[in-house]
Amino acid sequence: MPIMTLPTSQFSIPTRIRFGHGEVNNLPQHLDFIGASNPLLVTDPGMLQTRACQQVREILDASPHSWGLFGQVLPNPTEDNVDQAAELFQKGKHDALIALGGGSAIDVAKAVAIRVSYEGALEDFVPAPPGAPPLPPSIAIPTTAGTGSEVGRSSVIILRKTGRKGVLFDPRLMPAIALIDPDLTLDLPPKLTAATGMDAFTHCFESYVSNVFHPIADSIAFGGLDLVIRNLPAAYKDGQNREARGYMMIAAMMGALAFQKDLGAAHSMAHPLSSISGLHHGFANAVVLPYVMEFNRGSQVEKFARVAGLFDPKAVLLTCEEASHLVVEKVRKLNAALDIPSSLKAAGVREADLDALAEGAFKDGCHETNPRPCTLEDFKQLFRKAFNG
Repeated sequence: MPIMTLPTSQFSIPTRIRFGHGEVNNLPQHLDFIGASNPLLVTDPGMLQTRACQQVREILDASPHSWGLFGQVLPNPTEDNVDQAAELFQKGKHDALIALGGGSAIDVAKAVAIRVSYEGALEDFVPAPPGAPPLPPSIAIPTTAGTGSEVGRSSVIILRKTGRKGVLFDPRLMPAIALIDPDLTLDLPPKLTAATGMDAFTHCFESYVSNVFHPIADSIAFGGLDLVIRNLPAAYKDGQNREARGYMMIAAMMGALAFQKDLGAAHSMAHPLSSISGLHHGFANAVVLPYVMEFNRGSQVEKFARVAGLFDPKAVLLTCEEASHLVVEKVRKLNAALDIPSSLKAAGVREADLDALAEGAFKDGCHETNPRPCTLEDFKQLFRKAFNG
């Protein structure tokens, strides 16, 4: 019997994370830790009206730090949006960034750090070589439990030249501190709780079944799936459930830590669904995920079966083949329990856009690590199935 060898890989999980109920009150100390005296707070118009944002503003006002505000982050941020924030950053002579909100706000703050240090078009940006000067430091304060961008090294922005979502990657984009306070998510509406929670689930699931060798990410992803399955329904039903909210924020971080392994076809479909159809990213992931799972099931039967066991311990009594079918049905039922529609048609996607969506998905790099190769024709069929339901 030949001796099997494991492939070469690289693992990196360096984020400094501060987690705890009420941790946001320590923001001034965290600013001192990163050497910031005049940060720019980056958030979106909806967040400006929330108690969480008001609390952060009051904390900053009571601190010795000067600070500025950019509150115009778009739901699907564009390069123009980044330029607006960067101009304010430079005019205000700011020295750091505080990102408050969901993945969009955190992604814009990261992209601002690039923009104020790099004059070229964002689609031409490449990671700096080792030893390059640091970017302006940032503190990420998520108010949703989904993207996990607070522990990531990338930013997703709709690029001016292509009109498509592009991924900006550089290890220097990692926030200096991820400040995780579950109390900031207590007022998150059920619809956003569901969409962002299923984003975390999709991150974990696609990372887990990806064909890349990364046993550490696999373990993190599997643990994240367990947390979402046990806590997302509870957080959706009762937004004031602090324990469920806390575990969902941990699950979101785990999903982002895991997807350094990479993602899959569901994300390739979700990206154009945001840029073309205007769907919330996590919501788009949730709608298409069962269809992508059906497409991939035969290539990762054993891993699908293990996830089925998280939904139902009795799944161990089934064959792997049976359990792999069961988990797809369980995800459909989870979506239904969260009032997420079962088709793109019900989600408001136009049938006339299906071909453009398929082309956008095929050009997206996430499916390169999907467990089953995806052709343009595969994406056309996936979008058609997801549209019809």
